[in-house]
Amino acid sequence: MAGGLAALLDDIAALAKIAAASVDDIGAAAGRASAKAVGVVIDDTAVTPRYVHGFTSNRELPMIRKIATGSLRNKLVFILPAILLLSQFLPWLLTPILMVGGLYLSYEGAEKLYEYVTGHHKEKTAAPAAAKGEDHEKTMVSGAIRTDFILSAEIMVIALNEVADEPLLNRAIILVVVALGITALVYGVVALIVKMDDIGLSLAKRDSAGSQKVGRLLVKGMPKVLAVLSVVGVVAMLWVGGHILLVGVDDLGWHAPYELVHHLEEAVAGGLGALSGFVTWLVNTLSSAVVGLVVGAVVVVIMHLVPRRKKDAAAH
Repeated sequence: MAGGLAALLDDIAALAKIAAASVDDIGAAAGRASAKAVGVVIDDTAVTPRYVHGFTSNRELPMIRKIATGSLRNKLVFILPAILLLSQFLPWLLTPILMVGGLYLSYEGAEKLYEYVTGHHKEKTAAPAAAKGEDHEKTMVSGAIRTDFILSAEIMVIALNEVADEPLLNRAIILVVVALGITALVYGVVALIVKMDDIGLSLAKRDSAGSQKVGRLLVKGMPKVLAVLSVVGVVAMLWVGGHILLVGVDDLGWHAPYELVHHLEEAVAGGLGALSGFVTWLVNTLSSAVVGLVVGAVVVVIMHLVPRRKKDAAAH
């Protein structure tokens, strides 16, 4: 009896060791997968603040919470089951679907630039965001969640590619960990960015002269930082969208566009030593942004011409 119990305990201990090793493997794989997606995480962090820019202070965190909830829903309810099923049964379909998302991001970025160039954005922002009512807030939150869907899809697909050799259950667990971790990271940073002016206001009210100085600096500087991030968010749409398209056409067999980018990277970064990595990234990013802008501009032209032609046809 005692011997049987000891053997049972030994078996349980062995199973516990296996489980612990499996958890360690999953954790390491999740970290590896998250690291691969860090570029898109930065883009996501840059894009989001522009959706809450201009709203009153008491609406910023509730809006970010709604966007973060929508982002988590995007990842866990829609994207995760879809990409797991596709990776298992139709892996070739992942790239075209992701390219549709890249096309949408390119269009969004080009459309925002078109509004800036034509002055249409001034009409939309003539009144403060808070004065436009609850419907406007819902529209901005919905727009942020739609944009997040594309960025989240790329994050999850990049993470999936990194752990493609893992069993299906391990892949699912790893992607859940990645989804939770990256969502918390992105929207934690976004919340900190948009509330920096409030933190500055609190510091400015303290007795310490140093705290007051830092507080005033934050209060004066954060509106400019948010305005810059809003622009960076638009540009990020172009370079992420363009990058998705470049990688997509390369995966589908048309290698010339991405090979040209690689040749540019080698030509510019050659002989720069420690700076070569940064310069290579910069060339790749700029090339992706140009592709995103060109493709997005074509879609913008089509989207603006088609309704006009319908109106002209109706008038005649």
